[in-house]
Amino acid sequence: MFDLFSCCNFATPIFKMEKLKQRWGIKSNWAVIAILLVFSINGSFAALIGKPILSYLGISSDNTNGFLYVLYRFLLIFPIYQLTLPIVGWVFGQFKFFWAFEKKFLSRLGLGFLFKK
Repeated sequence: MFDLFSCCNFATPIFKMEKLKQRWGIKSNWAVIAILLVFSINGSFAALIGKPILSYLGISSDNTNGFLYVLYRFLLIFPIYQLTLPIVGWVFGQFKFFWAFEKKFLSRLGLGFLFKK
């Protein structure tokens, strides 16, 4: 007889959520969901906004080498993503988490001097 619980482990996502809560130092499941939503929405937003900006600059896949176009797009999307991450985080009530995340990330890139007092 088919047993649904033996073939699917429903506890795995819950366990992973607990690990994320512990790693990120947050208490609620809502905060984990909000943080994951912010990462996904912000990534989509940065990718979406990148194309019109490149178009405005006169760079398109038609008039640029494919490799260079992807490189330009990445070089544009990366700062847009970093700049908008705390803003989108604020909309979801997670500004404090994303501000700390940005400072830590940019410090690892050697840009920590931007946050020194």
